[in-house]
Amino acid sequence: MQGLITLFTFAITIGILVGFHEYGHYAAARMCGVRVLRFAIGFGKPLFRFTSQNKTEWVIGSIPLGGYVKLLDGRDPEQTIDATNQANAFDRKRLWQRSFIVAAGPLANFILAIAFLMVIYLAGATQLPARLQAPPDASVAAKVGLVAGDLVTGWRDINAASADFEPVISWNQLRWQLLDAITGEKGFVLELTSPSGGRMAMPFPAEALPQIQPNQDPLQALGIRPAIAKPEEMVMLRLGPIDALMYASERVWLITVVSTKLMLGLVTGETSLNQLGGPLSIADMAGKSAQVGWQAFFGFLALMSISIGLLNLIPIPMLDGGQLLYDAWELVSGKRLPISVQEWLHKLSFILLISLTIFALFNDLQRYFLS
Repeated sequence: MQGLITLFTFAITIGILVGFHEYGHYAAARMCGVRVLRFAIGFGKPLFRFTSQNKTEWVIGSIPLGGYVKLLDGRDPEQTIDATNQANAFDRKRLWQRSFIVAAGPLANFILAIAFLMVIYLAGATQLPARLQAPPDASVAAKVGLVAGDLVTGWRDINAASADFEPVISWNQLRWQLLDAITGEKGFVLELTSPSGGRMAMPFPAEALPQIQPNQDPLQALGIRPAIAKPEEMVMLRLGPIDALMYASERVWLITVVSTKLMLGLVTGETSLNQLGGPLSIADMAGKSAQVGWQAFFGFLALMSISIGLLNLIPIPMLDGGQLLYDAWELVSGKRLPISVQEWLHKLSFILLISLTIFALFNDLQRYFLS
């Protein structure tokens, strides 16, 4: 039964996130007058195929590991475009239109993440309060003076012009703010309520923050961890439509910034490659979050949607970011990158992406079967 739940939620996850990403491309292409030949979710043998009135073929493949939108494009040697359809070809459009079509996929993922979080906040979500456990003796938090039971009620940058604090509603909010500060090496000040009821401001200078290191939890090194809360201590977060939209947008932006810095850490060596997860990790997290409840599953979908948006913006050929890099070259040089060069770069990027996929799958195998 557990296996069926995992497989079902994995298929739902991939279908929603990939489908919405590709629909972003599709909608932008239609807005710019580009004919869409095929909209596909999954690869391999088609399980479902339908041709709409606008002559777009809609396909669901048997291997649910991605998707694509095939556009009318004069650069494709397999396509023969007659004179009447030349104006509807992707390669005939202006640079800004082509860039918009490419960027619309990742943009759709960020919009979807905001929508998932907004629904959670509208319905009301039970949150763990930002009450802290006792910090380890050698940690930054212990040296600063935090003690068990301190409740974080406010946050501000240490160099902020205003002395006003941004309210901290939950541990989840505080966690992402802490990760943003650590990865960005930015000092901050916490507004605290002590167990005795006293209020204080506790500064954390940038030079005192721990460095991001492979295989180390930065929050553990900082010494700020949540205390176990009783059911009556949990916080209910329920917002109106406008506040939910604003708060969800802020959360998506913060998570995107932190995730970007952690992804860059894979290049600099600050983030361990062992943290890369493949399809087994995604399926496992999808199944577990769905069993907790719909809110946990929606939260997982939001995080995954942000991840897909970011991954597709990496400037590697075969990804949306690679095409945007080509567009940047065209904008600066005034001419398009030769097709022969693009094909050569695509071959290199294919090898890179396959290598990363195999490495992530190997991590999955170690995590679930060999550990």
